Amino acid sequence: MGFLDGFMGNASEININEVKKEFEKVLTSGETVDKAYKLIRDMFIFTNKRLLLVDKQGLTGKKIELHSIPYKNITHFSIETAGNFDLDAELKIWISGSSTPIQKQFNKSLNIYELQSVLAEYVL
Repeated sequence: MGFLDGFMGNASEININEVKKEFEKVLTSGETVDKAYKLIRDMFIFTNKRLLLVDKQGLTGKKIELHSIPYKNITHFSIETAGNFDLDAELKIWISGSSTPIQKQFNKSLNIYELQSVLAEYVL
């Protein structure tokens, strides 16, 4: 994440009904959205089958890169809570076959423990 993204700290949970409507073409039959978080324009979507990382690109955000990560491919993950001087919480997810984790930062108002709990429910 860039300096501006971290500075703005706009990570927050979003309404799953809106996410279902926006991504209905991507979801498989029987797949449900359990939790979704928005990071500026990007999204972090937990379904009952996989983790979807949505990267909206360009000035308008019409171009979208979508990463679909089956929970079985997540080898481990970690959270770092926000502190007094470090105002953001962080989630790192390691995927099998990759040595570099996926990293996402969230503002202090997001309950990082809840996010970790959702991920743990599917991965463990």
